[in-house]
Amino acid sequence: MAGIGDLDFDAELVQAGADFAPRVRKDSDMIFLGIQGQKDLAKLSTAAKSIVPNGAVWVVYPKGVRHITQAQVMAAILESGLVDVKVCSFSATQTALKAVIPVARRGAR
Repeated sequence: MAGIGDLDFDAELVQAGADFAPRVRKDSDMIFLGIQGQKDLAKLSTAAKSIVPNGAVWVVYPKGVRHITQAQVMAAILESGLVDVKVCSFSATQTALKAVIPVARRGAR
Protein backbone atom coordinates (compact mmCIF):
# COMPACT_ATOMS: atom_id res chain seq x y z
CA MET A 1 0.00 0.00 0.00
CA ALA A 2 1.35 3.39 -0.88
CA GLY A 3 -0.13 6.85 -0.55
CA ILE A 4 -3.76 6.20 0.35
CA GLY A 5 -3.67 7.69 3.84
CA ASP A 6 -6.80 5.94 5.11
CA LEU A 7 -6.08 4.84 8.69
CA ASP A 8 -9.25 2.76 8.93
CA PHE A 9 -8.26 0.84 5.80
CA ASP A 10 -4.74 0.35 7.18
CA ALA A 11 -6.21 -1.07 10.39
CA GLU A 12 -8.49 -3.43 8.43
CA LEU A 13 -5.51 -4.79 6.50
CA VAL A 14 -3.55 -5.41 9.68
CA GLN A 15 -6.58 -7.00 11.38
CA ALA A 16 -7.09 -9.29 8.37
CA GLY A 17 -3.51 -10.51 8.75
CA ALA A 18 -2.15 -8.84 5.62
CA ASP A 19 1.58 -8.42 5.31
CA PHE A 20 1.20 -4.65 5.35
CA ALA A 21 3.91 -2.22 4.28
CA PRO A 22 3.54 1.50 3.58
CA ARG A 23 5.88 1.21 0.54
CA VAL A 24 5.69 -0.86 -2.62
CA ARG A 25 7.57 -4.15 -2.21
CA LYS A 26 8.86 -6.60 -4.82
CA ASP A 27 6.82 -9.79 -5.37
CA SER A 28 3.65 -8.35 -3.86
CA ASP A 29 0.35 -10.20 -4.31
CA MET A 30 -1.61 -6.96 -4.14
CA ILE A 31 -0.69 -3.30 -4.05
CA PHE A 32 -3.05 -0.44 -3.16
CA LEU A 33 -1.62 2.66 -4.82
CA GLY A 34 -2.99 6.08 -3.88
CA ILE A 35 -3.03 8.59 -6.73
CA GLN A 36 -3.82 12.23 -5.95
CA GLY A 37 -2.95 13.79 -9.32
CA GLN A 38 -1.47 13.14 -12.75
CA LYS A 39 2.13 13.30 -11.51
CA ASP A 40 1.45 10.33 -9.22
CA LEU A 41 0.56 8.15 -12.22
CA ALA A 42 4.28 7.57 -12.82
CA LYS A 43 4.26 5.34 -9.71
CA LEU A 44 2.26 2.78 -11.66
CA SER A 45 5.29 1.47 -13.57
CA THR A 46 7.08 0.62 -10.30
CA ALA A 47 3.96 -1.02 -8.91
CA ALA A 48 3.46 -3.01 -12.14
CA LYS A 49 7.01 -4.41 -11.86
CA SER A 50 6.50 -5.28 -8.19
CA ILE A 51 3.54 -7.67 -8.38
CA VAL A 52 3.67 -11.43 -8.81
CA PRO A 53 2.36 -12.70 -12.19
CA ASN A 54 -1.20 -13.24 -10.89
CA GLY A 55 -1.10 -10.21 -8.58
CA ALA A 56 -2.99 -6.94 -8.82
CA VAL A 57 -2.54 -3.23 -8.36
CA TRP A 58 -5.56 -1.32 -7.05
CA VAL A 59 -5.22 2.30 -8.16
CA VAL A 60 -7.16 4.48 -5.70
CA TYR A 61 -7.93 8.05 -6.77
CA PRO A 62 -10.37 10.88 -5.92
CA LYS A 63 -13.92 10.76 -7.28
CA GLY A 64 -15.39 13.51 -9.39
CA VAL A 65 -12.39 15.81 -9.70
CA ARG A 66 -11.03 17.42 -12.83
CA HIS A 67 -7.31 17.11 -12.06
CA ILE A 68 -7.35 13.28 -12.32
CA THR A 69 -9.89 11.36 -14.38
CA GLN A 70 -10.72 7.71 -14.90
CA ALA A 71 -9.55 8.00 -18.53
CA GLN A 72 -6.14 9.29 -17.37
CA VAL A 73 -5.81 6.48 -14.83
CA MET A 74 -6.81 3.85 -17.42
CA ALA A 75 -4.28 5.23 -19.93
CA ALA A 76 -1.52 5.12 -17.31
CA ILE A 77 -2.44 1.53 -16.44
CA LEU A 78 -2.01 0.53 -20.09
CA GLU A 79 1.28 2.46 -20.35
CA SER A 80 2.60 0.51 -17.35
CA GLY A 81 1.92 -2.79 -19.14
CA LEU A 82 -1.14 -3.71 -17.10
CA VAL A 83 -4.83 -3.92 -18.01
CA ASP A 84 -7.77 -2.71 -15.92
CA VAL A 85 -10.29 -5.40 -15.05
CA LYS A 86 -12.54 -3.94 -12.36
CA VAL A 87 -13.72 -0.63 -10.95
CA CYS A 88 -15.25 -0.08 -7.53
CA SER A 89 -16.20 2.59 -5.07
CA PHE A 90 -13.38 2.57 -2.52
CA SER A 91 -15.04 5.12 -0.23
CA ALA A 92 -17.40 8.08 -0.36
CA THR A 93 -14.60 10.20 -1.85
CA GLN A 94 -12.40 7.71 -3.75
CA THR A 95 -12.70 5.24 -6.62
CA ALA A 96 -10.44 2.26 -7.31
CA LEU A 97 -9.44 0.49 -10.52
CA LYS A 98 -7.96 -3.01 -10.37
CA ALA A 99 -5.06 -3.57 -12.77
CA VAL A 100 -3.40 -6.88 -13.59
CA ILE A 101 -0.77 -8.30 -15.91
CA PRO A 102 -2.47 -9.51 -19.11
CA VAL A 103 -2.97 -13.29 -19.01
CA ALA A 104 -0.94 -13.82 -22.20
CA ARG A 105 2.11 -12.16 -20.55
CA ARG A 106 1.97 -13.74 -17.09
CA GLY A 107 4.45 -16.50 -17.89
CA ALA A 108 6.82 -14.13 -19.69
CA ARG A 109 8.05 -12.33 -16.55
